[in-house]
Amino acid sequence: MLSKNINLRGKTVLVTGAAGFIGANLVMRLLASGEELRVVGLDNLNDYYDPALKEFRLREIEKCAKASAGEWIFVKGDISDKAAVMSLFGEYAFSVVVNLAAQAGVRYSITNPDAYIESNLVGFYNILEACRKYPVEHLVYASSSSVYGSNKKIPYSTDDMVDNPVSLYAATKKSNELMAHAYSKLYNIPTTALRFFTVYGPAGRPDMAYFGFTNKLVSGKTIEIFNFGKCKRDFTYVDDIVEGVMRVMETAPERALGEDGLFIPPYKVYNIGNSSPENLLDFVKILSEELVRAGVLPADYDFEAHKTLVPMQPGDVPVTYADTSALLRDFGFKPATPLREGLRRFAEWYYAFYIKEEKNEK
Repeated sequence: MLSKNINLRGKTVLVTGAAGFIGANLVMRLLASGEELRVVGLDNLNDYYDPALKEFRLREIEKCAKASAGEWIFVKGDISDKAAVMSLFGEYAFSVVVNLAAQAGVRYSITNPDAYIESNLVGFYNILEACRKYPVEHLVYASSSSVYGSNKKIPYSTDDMVDNPVSLYAATKKSNELMAHAYSKLYNIPTTALRFFTVYGPAGRPDMAYFGFTNKLVSGKTIEIFNFGKCKRDFTYVDDIVEGVMRVMETAPERALGEDGLFIPPYKVYNIGNSSPENLLDFVKILSEELVRAGVLPADYDFEAHKTLVPMQPGDVPVTYADTSALLRDFGFKPATPLREGLRRFAEWYYAFYIKEEKNEK
């Protein structure tokens, strides 16, 4: 295992995308760590999906901050605004930066490509430039399992070539890794990319399958299961993702000089996934059972009548499957939350947030 080389006590950490799904959970974990640190959250609070979810997450962060030894500062802003990013770095002198801000979604990238160039490329460039001008101990950033594209070899290893993206979203995430490598090499900035695999959990993103399926089932609509149900996904519970990020944050790649006197890039890439791909048909069966158990759906709900099998969609891949041996080797950690347990927590949250709230309003 690698030894920690960053102590967060007394440090200032920037989390971009702080009102997002992973970002908000990471902020709360940092504030609950017991460390006297300052967490600055940056988010543009866009309406890609229901802003009420982002507002909910921010309220949860505020509750956590009140009981924390740390300090929480929220800034509404966009990483694509270079002047704003530079000003923020100049004001707070960040020790660690976790860049989770991005335009997410594979299918959305097909119809709205400009949003991905602006946020995922221009925005990430601004973060790199700020880390160069205002040196940081470690830049950790979200990549994606989508970079593996049409790779046939599974499980996906960080040693694999990733030169065949099948969506613009995937191409921007691969570009982030290339840009970070260049900045690591040129300016000796320690950077670590984390390739997340199908993250799910309470208060997640409504465009993700488990959340979208639930919304449709509650409304009595039919859900579409792509590739005729033959897809497999490496569903990873959000707490496992956050645990991985926390461990990586405190262990920056070591700086060193090569024989030529130039920097050896302090650059790493890790997968964070459950390493247990689930067939989509099995996944939706477990989801439906947990929705019934939580009271989101009635006990006599006819699930079979509300599903249909359809062909593969553009930008999709048949299987995602993470090789997390490097994460286990370097950090002694492997995600392991069972799918049913994670979906149970989601279903219980969904009932409390939507169903119970609706009943109270009546």
